[in-house]
Amino acid sequence: MDWSKLPDLVAVALLTVAFASVARRGRTRVSALWLTAWGMIALHFVAFMFAPLPGVLGNAAGVIGLASLTWAGVLFMWASVPYRRQNSSRWMMATLLATNTLYIVIVILAPNAAWALIPSAALFGILPLTLTLFTLRRFNHLLRWTTVFLYVDLSIFLLAVQLRHGNGADLALNAVLFTVYCGCGIHFWHAYRRATAGAFITIAAFFLWAAVFVVAPIIATFIPSLHVENEVWNLPKYIAAVGMILLLLEDQIEHNKYLALHDELTGLPNRRLFQDRLNGAIERARRSGSGAALLLIDLNDFKQVNDTNGHHTGDLVLKRAGEIFLGRARRSDTVARTGGDEFSLILEGPITREDAMHVADSLRRLLDDPVQVGLQTLHVGASIGIAIYPEDADSPESLYIAADRSMYSEKRRPKAALVDRLLLDETTGTADFRNASASTH
Repeated sequence: MDWSKLPDLVAVALLTVAFASVARRGRTRVSALWLTAWGMIALHFVAFMFAPLPGVLGNAAGVIGLASLTWAGVLFMWASVPYRRQNSSRWMMATLLATNTLYIVIVILAPNAAWALIPSAALFGILPLTLTLFTLRRFNHLLRWTTVFLYVDLSIFLLAVQLRHGNGADLALNAVLFTVYCGCGIHFWHAYRRATAGAFITIAAFFLWAAVFVVAPIIATFIPSLHVENEVWNLPKYIAAVGMILLLLEDQIEHNKYLALHDELTGLPNRRLFQDRLNGAIERARRSGSGAALLLIDLNDFKQVNDTNGHHTGDLVLKRAGEIFLGRARRSDTVARTGGDEFSLILEGPITREDAMHVADSLRRLLDDPVQVGLQTLHVGASIGIAIYPEDADSPESLYIAADRSMYSEKRRPKAALVDRLLLDETTGTADFRNASASTH
């Protein structure tokens, strides 16, 4: 057994535990795939401890060690694909896993078997290209073509060197691993094009990881007297692990910032961000003299929906209402959820009272129509208060108060109309009764 791999195994295991601890706080599909891949890296070191053993056991350990290393790289790549849920993406991942595994098995067990090596090397280029062309009408992406280009080049290189006497098998395996981890660097660069430490460290580490499979054979061939410790070649792995932990932390920080300023249910700006947007809109209106409008929208029958159909249905109604408001707003406007069943809409100028009333009328009509929520059809309706800057108020606080008063005034209007109608009916009924009494006498 090769006990020199034990320190590397311990280091990767500790980094994997640290990674799992960070990922658990904000577990996503990406973090789950990353964690699986790091488990494969740990398996790679375990297997390589047994690789020096003679016979079948040593060959099996070599296959498992190299296959797990390539599987980790393919999982890293697939986790960074933006179209991962496409069926063709799943087929591409399965194709890469199968072709890499098949080739590694053949190279280790039959390094001189041209009848097996040539077709298995050709599959690296043929299968990804065929899959891409077959699904081209339904799906097309530059990253997919980049992967195809990498593996077609790999196929050509393998066909040229794999049967070379002496070091052909080693060059072939290094080429396979270089392609996998160069692909990781490209995919991570595409997925994390942002100026952060985590992105820079991870992308650089994957390209360094790929470079190991080029630099190491060059040194072994041309400078055999230069001895480089294994820890140096494994250093990019540790750097990549640290970088990916930083990426997870950065994503969690950004998510927390987002939650601090947005409503978790609807994804709309919350009251805090709304207040900031309102202040900005008023300031811009003050400088340009173009005016601004604030609409406060209260869902009329939301409490009844909650009480009758449950909070889950109520949540769906709020989401649907938010979608309706977003669909009516312009890019320059702000739709926010500022209360339980209260939404706010900031209309930036140039805007007039007539424009704001037109928007409010269209929103009322949309909400007066039955709202389809799952299999249920619900009637909600809305009361909308309008306040115009600077006609109704000259500050954000007073504008909000004016819109709030307008909204409650509208909310009371149907009740007042109902009371008047009841009084009228009662008066009419009394008069009829008196007339009927008079006629009997």
